[in-house]
Amino acid sequence: MADASRRAAASVKRGGLPNALFLAESAERLPGALASRADLVTVVLPWGSLLRDILAPDTTIVAGLSGLLSPSGELVLFLSGIDRAQVVELANRLAGLEPVEVREVTESDVSQLSSGWARRLGVPARHPGWLVRLQAGPGGESASRSLV
Repeated sequence: MADASRRAAASVKRGGLPNALFLAESAERLPGALASRADLVTVVLPWGSLLRDILAPDTTIVAGLSGLLSPSGELVLFLSGIDRAQVVELANRLAGLEPVEVREVTESDVSQLSSGWARRLGVPARHPGWLVRLQAGPGGESASRSLV
C-alpha cells in the first residue's frame, strides 16, 4: 500500500490521484463514514479469516466492502488458493453486486496491481490466481445474470 499511496500522491501530470484514499481497517468495521463513497474497492490476495469470510455463504464482510461502493462503483477481488468453481459460485451469489468479469489472473494483472506478494508467491506461474470484477447493481438490486 505504501508504493500505491506514493504513486497516488504524485502530481496529476505524473499519474497521481488526488482523490485516492488508502485505508487500513478491519473489514468487519466497514463502511461507516465511507458508505457509498468509493468508485473502486480492490482486495488483493486475502488470506486466513478474510479469505474464509469472503467465501462464506452468508458474508457480512462482502456486505461491508460493497457498502463502500458508490451506485456505479466496482469491487475487484484478486484471489488465489481457491479453484474456479469457488470463484464462479462467489461471483454469482453476492447480493447487490453484478458479476462483470471472472478470469484467471495474468502476469500483466500482477504487474498492474504492483503486488510484491503475488510475485513472491508466483501468481500466476506457480499458483493460479483469479480476478473477479463486480459492479454495484442498479438500485442495489442483485443482477439477474450469472457467470458460468
